Amino acid sequence: MIDVDDLLDLVRAYNPQTDADLIREAYSFGLAAHKGQFRKSGEPYFSHPIEVAALLAEVKLDDATIITALLHDTIEDTGATYKEIDTKFGDEIAQLVDGVTKLTNLELSSVETAQAENFRKLLLAMSKDVRVLLVKLADRLHNMRTIKSMPGDKQRKKAHETMEIYAPLAGRVGMQYIRDELEDLCFAVLNPDARNSIMRRFITLRAETGNLIPVIIEDIGKALARHDVLAQVTGREKRPYSIWRKMEETGQGFHRLSDIYGFRIITKNERDAYIALGAVHQRWKAIPGRFKDYISQPKTNGYRSIQTTVSGRDAKRVEVQIRTHEMHIVAESGVAAHWAYRDGERFKNPFAVDPFHWLRGLIDGFENAENPNEYLEHVKLEMFQDQVFCFTPKGAVINLPRGATPIDFAYAIHTRIGDSCVGAKIDGKRVPLWTRLRNGQSVEIIRADSQRPQPSWEDMVVTGRAKSAIRRSLRDEHKAGHIRLGAEIARVALGKIGKKATDKALSTAAKNMGLGSKDDLLAQIGTTQVTGNDLAMALYPELLKKSEVKGEKPAAEVVGLKEGQSHIPAKCCKPLPGERIVGIIARGRGVVVHTIDCDALEAYEGEPDNWIDLRWTEGMSTATHNTTIEIIMANDAGVLGRICTLIGEHNANIADIHFTDRKPDFYRIMVDMQVRNATHMMHIRTAIEADADIASVIRYRNPKNNR
Repeated sequence: MIDVDDLLDLVRAYNPQTDADLIREAYSFGLAAHKGQFRKSGEPYFSHPIEVAALLAEVKLDDATIITALLHDTIEDTGATYKEIDTKFGDEIAQLVDGVTKLTNLELSSVETAQAENFRKLLLAMSKDVRVLLVKLADRLHNMRTIKSMPGDKQRKKAHETMEIYAPLAGRVGMQYIRDELEDLCFAVLNPDARNSIMRRFITLRAETGNLIPVIIEDIGKALARHDVLAQVTGREKRPYSIWRKMEETGQGFHRLSDIYGFRIITKNERDAYIALGAVHQRWKAIPGRFKDYISQPKTNGYRSIQTTVSGRDAKRVEVQIRTHEMHIVAESGVAAHWAYRDGERFKNPFAVDPFHWLRGLIDGFENAENPNEYLEHVKLEMFQDQVFCFTPKGAVINLPRGATPIDFAYAIHTRIGDSCVGAKIDGKRVPLWTRLRNGQSVEIIRADSQRPQPSWEDMVVTGRAKSAIRRSLRDEHKAGHIRLGAEIARVALGKIGKKATDKALSTAAKNMGLGSKDDLLAQIGTTQVTGNDLAMALYPELLKKSEVKGEKPAAEVVGLKEGQSHIPAKCCKPLPGERIVGIIARGRGVVVHTIDCDALEAYEGEPDNWIDLRWTEGMSTATHNTTIEIIMANDAGVLGRICTLIGEHNANIADIHFTDRKPDFYRIMVDMQVRNATHMMHIRTAIEADADIASVIRYRNPKNNR
């Protein structure tokens, strides 16, 4: 276990003015608080906070962060309180320790909805001070380094959470070395066989070719010397997870991968960086499409570097990064560079991003998501992807994730531009909207005010901002359609009892039913969550009851009844004028009229005395009769609206609509409507069936509903 003097030596190396007494006090406080506690490995528990503090000292963080690392588990795991830490170490440190405690208590690996909501809380907890996240990342790195002492199921759970959340988050804040190590440690837990296979390939490669790294470093050094560039050159083999991810992306085996080495050139100034680039490209062949200049176009987390890949010794591909010393600090430390020291003094790195501004912008950009799952998707899409840089026609730079399309580009400029996008030009040439953008392209968006986002766009875009805007627009458009349909159903429902669906009436009904507004009511009627009868009952219950009683009498005359006999239509088959009918005497209800082919009649085969031969009166009638049709329709925008329009055009009224089956591609619906006769109903069926988005239309009968 590192003792306090060793820790102080690490801190004094970059900050001779450190408050050694306060760090000693924090060390003693944490040691006492965790006394008697042990890790799963059997080590004293306090060895963990010390290692976390040492990791943060490696990136030259300030005293407050080092002390927070020493105390980060005290509130959660010991009897120490926030007030006690506030009294002993001050408000700044108390708030940092409390922030880390809140992050630790978030169970990010739970079910998706909880995970999304907790991620929102994680970002909010970070929003006050990014140092909370830096401590948590160091805490997670040490835990992953020592994860083998945990049970297997907990190892996998922790590794999944780290791979999903903390590793990408480390990359997003610019701490790439932490991201790389976290990913590789998770890889060893989640897919040990694959990692071991890659390690064996590395051993075989070294045996065959020797250690190429010092040889290539020497080659690069000679190339730089010829151009009088003094620089520090380092090299390494890429981590197994990085190799595995490359194999998965390209579908190639290890033996076909050549860019498994990475080299870094750190120069004194920016001018030398570009000279070094020229020297490397002059010495070796550059690989097309593998050059990125993040010095002229830095990433949003402050990362600046020139990245190129060249064909080196024996045609081995070599990835080279070139940057200045200040850029290197930011590339290694990310937002932590904001607290960096030089010669014992805090100094302002010209390339460091203000962490508070960065985090505020990150959170503000996610406020359009309307549910936790969308929010989590948005966060992952925005945070965890490599970037491409494209230009507007006026030369403004738009940063987008890899794989972005012109639609993403349009929404990145403004939601209004995205919503009205109808086409795009890349470098002056018209291209499809699904085209993937590349670095340095100039993109022009073609707009039309009448355009609206299409459902297919959601599969084309990769940015969370675009996905959220498209979903929101589609929801609004669908809601408008539901409102229109609901208004028609409301008009018919109230018209049946002699009332009008005025704004005042609908607003009153919405209030009575506990809905926010008349539009909310109409939308629910349009989606069948509320029926037309529900609306009428909310406004005119007495009138509705009278109408129902009156409705038991037939709308047209039936021939064959004895004097004094009443009749009602059977609910199972809902007979219509023009169909052959038969009556069944039902005690207490008069005569129930069925169509001659109604399946429910089988139940009365043993009761011949209760059968009556009936027929409709001849001639035209303006009375309407209830019937139901079953429709299977494509799940596309506008289909339901067209069905309702067709029914209306045939002078029939829709009484109600029920969704009985909802699938991703098709809906099954029941439409209750009022028609004049069987011929009228058949004309409507034929018109609906002619629509290309209709799979089938049948007359619905329910033999179980035979009373």
